[in-house]
Amino acid sequence: MESVQAVKQRFGIIGSDEKLDRSIEKAIRVAPTDISVLVTGESGVGKESIPRIIHSLSHRKHNKYIAVNCGAIPEGTIDSELFGHEKGAFTGATATRSGYFEVADGGTIFLDEVGELPLPTQVRLLRILENGEFLKVGSSKTQKTDVRIVAATNVNMAEAISKGKFREDLYYRLSTVEINLPPLRNRGEDIHLLFRKFAADFSQKYKMPTIRLDDTAVRLLLKYHWGGNIRQLRNITEQISVLEQERQISYDTLRNYLPDVGSNLPAVIQQKKQESDFSSEREILYKVLFDMQRDVNDLKKLTLELMKNGNAKDVQEENSSLINKIYAENNTYKDELSSMVDADTEDDAHDVEVLSIPEPSSEAKNRYDFAEDIEEEESLSLQDKELELIKKSLEKNNGKRKAAAEELGISERTLYRKIKQYNL
Repeated sequence: MESVQAVKQRFGIIGSDEKLDRSIEKAIRVAPTDISVLVTGESGVGKESIPRIIHSLSHRKHNKYIAVNCGAIPEGTIDSELFGHEKGAFTGATATRSGYFEVADGGTIFLDEVGELPLPTQVRLLRILENGEFLKVGSSKTQKTDVRIVAATNVNMAEAISKGKFREDLYYRLSTVEINLPPLRNRGEDIHLLFRKFAADFSQKYKMPTIRLDDTAVRLLLKYHWGGNIRQLRNITEQISVLEQERQISYDTLRNYLPDVGSNLPAVIQQKKQESDFSSEREILYKVLFDMQRDVNDLKKLTLELMKNGNAKDVQEENSSLINKIYAENNTYKDELSSMVDADTEDDAHDVEVLSIPEPSSEAKNRYDFAEDIEEEESLSLQDKELELIKKSLEKNNGKRKAAAEELGISERTLYRKIKQYNL
């Protein structure tokens, strides 16, 4: 059995992270068997290396190895690509075609982005995993295949299963052994090692001196979030190698190549959570306000209708009943909102208070124009809330109207009009 270090050298894997070594060790141990393997991890972490390691160290290494990107094949043709089709099975099927599972008989198939497979194809794949049988598209003849399946995905499989997008029984068949590759941001000093390796490769490729980072640039490199992982690091290293004349790269130079450097640093992750909470709170407030406005409109319609009929007693009785209903519902909304927002902050306390409608005097309830009074008060409450939300969004986005408009769910033109309306 080959050592982890020997395998890393053989397949050009850079890094000494403990979790990475553990993943490679699991691949080495499972390779001699025919167990199905599921490789998980974020996009760009290098998941394609694991199935190549497994195939090359297995007894199938002299047979075919086929890598299939399931997410890149259209849903209408993926069954034909994987399992083949008979002549005339569908429009354009002018000849019988062998699918990947037939061609790779005795070898290994790597199903990348397996989480993107449509449900009917998942059923066919499950049958192969259970008994090695499959049907070509347009055929009724069962065929057998002996294929080792290694799958990979960056999808949260538990979430996909709960949403009905992936079969639970197929997941357990594929993940007899699960190998997870850590994201680049969790691999510590491996980030700088990979940067230097890529820099040396591009120096050779483009025949120019190797770029190097100063100490401040190295610290930025290690702090950056690396959402695209190794693939993103490689692309940025190539850009700098080609575009920069100065081969000593400083902090300021490097940050010019890191998109949204502020929002990708770990210190800002909590801020994103707060933005999400604010968005959820805003939706709750809108719901409460719209429900209250609907009740007020119903009240106004009822009042006008009864006034036309000229029955003052009915007007008064209906008014009193509906007003009590609105106040009861408003108090319920207040209680619900109070339990859902953070009562420890002044802003949240103010949000709840804005929704309070002071109960009018008994004299006001008996007047026929009470609907207009309530409507005016409701209108002011809505305007106050709208103004407050716009102010909060603009402050949070440092006055950037486009970002604020996206967060508020309105067009930038509408936001500009509101800013002029409220003299912000």
